[in-house]
Amino acid sequence: MLGHLVGLVKVRVTRGVNLAIRDLRSSDPYVVVRMGKQKLKTRVVRKSINPEWNDELTLSIEDPTIPVKLDVFDKDTFFDDPMGNAELDIGPLVEAATMRIQLQGVADNSVVKKLVPNRQNCLAEESAIYLSEGTVKQDVVLRLRNVECGEVELQLQWIDIPGSKGASGF
Repeated sequence: MLGHLVGLVKVRVTRGVNLAIRDLRSSDPYVVVRMGKQKLKTRVVRKSINPEWNDELTLSIEDPTIPVKLDVFDKDTFFDDPMGNAELDIGPLVEAATMRIQLQGVADNSVVKKLVPNRQNCLAEESAIYLSEGTVKQDVVLRLRNVECGEVELQLQWIDIPGSKGASGF
């Protein structure tokens, strides 16, 4: 398994903002994060369209060209209602992780790369990839698609794995 593994990405699903109402006056949202065959879920936050999750989910990265997909759902008794979805390219985060050796000595919280919203991504605002305490992180706000409103805020963190081919192996 380690031979195919490039590294890990810790995904902190921070919060949802102005999510769609799917129950009478509110929703009971949770997020499903998928990448390839991996599928992880946050906890359900009851009766909120502005939920604070702060849940950490960890994805194993074998192919950084596969996008991370997010689906937001409203938890119900029988069928969970969709509340939008988004996609995220982790390629720029992996690229920054490969550059980390060249960036030694750079001040903490220095921005390595900025990504801007466009028609090809789900970014709601500019996203910064930066170095923090020796690790590569990215703050992301994703605008949900296929829904009337809503955004999800994330923080990604690259984690190298000893014995893996590492980010530089890609």
